[in-house]
Amino acid sequence: MRANLAVLFCLFASPSVSLASESIKPVNITQDLPGVEVMHHGKKVIIERNPDPDNMVDPDYSLTSRPCPPYCIQPMQIAPGVETIGELEVIQYLKRAATDNSILVIDSRDGDWPLRSGIIPGAIRIPWTELHPGHNEPDKIADILALRFGAARSGVLWNFENARTLIFYCNGPWCGQSPTNIKQLLAYGYPAYKLKWYRGGMQDWKVLGLTTVPAK
Repeated sequence: MRANLAVLFCLFASPSVSLASESIKPVNITQDLPGVEVMHHGKKVIIERNPDPDNMVDPDYSLTSRPCPPYCIQPMQIAPGVETIGELEVIQYLKRAATDNSILVIDSRDGDWPLRSGIIPGAIRIPWTELHPGHNEPDKIADILALRFGAARSGVLWNFENARTLIFYCNGPWCGQSPTNIKQLLAYGYPAYKLKWYRGGMQDWKVLGLTTVPAK
């Protein structure tokens, strides 16, 4: 009798186990892309999505009604000629930046936001205030343009022919920090086609469960 019960248990239990295992699917970035290797401060980091289907977004990015101003919804196009991009494009720029020195992904957030939420692997931190003449000295801004962005100065004029392509992001569609940086660089004469804007920023990055790393 016990043997018969054991056989019956196996017959009914086995399909259940099989169905359960079949229902577990990977959480890829795209159908054919599980992850992407990028460089962050000289170390390899894999950008991937959190595999836990019960993972929740950080509380910092779950609020829906931040006061405006200053947290107003940004337009889809921040300025003529400046391309607005999404997560897949950011990831491809990060992948290219590992071997291509002409690309720079920039986290524009100030204060303790990067320390609380981390940053996108492969990005560098340049708070928006460092590029704004109302918050930083002209000589220091000029140093960033020349030493970090690759622009060349001739007297009072700037030559951006060999300047890097810059990808900016901040906290999300309600954040004005990276848009402020982009508009300021355009005012300096930076070519619009060399400026990219990840409008979704950290909020959309977190919502999709993508990898972050501690800020330094």
